[in-house]
Amino acid sequence: MKVYFLGTGTSQGIPVIGSHHSVCLSDNPKDKRLRVSVWIHTEDTSIVIDSGPDFRQQMLTSKCDRIDAILFTHEHADHTAGIDDIRPFNFKHGKIPIYAHLRVIDNLKSRFDYVFETENRYPGAPSVEPIQVNNNIPFKVGNLNIIPINAFHANLQVFGYRIGDFAYLTDVKTIEPEEIEKIKGVNVLVINALREEPHHSHFSLQEALDFVTLVQPKKTYLTHISHLLGFHDLVQKKLPQNVFLAYDNLEISI
Repeated sequence: MKVYFLGTGTSQGIPVIGSHHSVCLSDNPKDKRLRVSVWIHTEDTSIVIDSGPDFRQQMLTSKCDRIDAILFTHEHADHTAGIDDIRPFNFKHGKIPIYAHLRVIDNLKSRFDYVFETENRYPGAPSVEPIQVNNNIPFKVGNLNIIPINAFHANLQVFGYRIGDFAYLTDVKTIEPEEIEKIKGVNVLVINALREEPHHSHFSLQEALDFVTLVQPKKTYLTHISHLLGFHDLVQKKLPQNVFLAYDNLEISI
């Protein structure tokens, strides 16, 4: 199984529009971050977690040419606003199953009503098959077994996902002990680390590192990164062994 980091930035991305912050002005490609998303694929199955506003650009850069499903973590725009750009996949392969909490499905139906229209559909509209994700109920996409992980983004419920020996969580601030148990034993953990200073709805760097200590994965990649965390290369030098800053277009094998 391969994991391709389509985007590793926070909701504004890096560089931030109009910002003169030194990280936003960096020439290092690793300091340029699109909105957070990953593409997970095997020989038989191809899924994406979240489809943010950079989705089209991410698909072109990664050369992803098939999606069997999209898993959504939650409904915020930096995770969902690119849903319209699934249309080329629809034209090639038909409806795309989307997996999400019922609340998220309802939110998408409200914001993107034309996608879910059953009567008088516009012929070129995106086409999806919504499938509700429930906590403690694993599901399967192709040859991938998926376990939902329940967490909270401030007071908003979000889903992370464990897929075999890989776990992906973003926009997490708190997580209950029984959910942490579902993650233990993974070879690779991806977790959000927004910045060094505390934040009301995201792990800070230290909170992410404390979480790594609890889970004890073999390797960890930090994502959903703000420009306020600092320059990629300088931050990486400060991290513990086997903890890495993810960056856009990084691909790893699980």
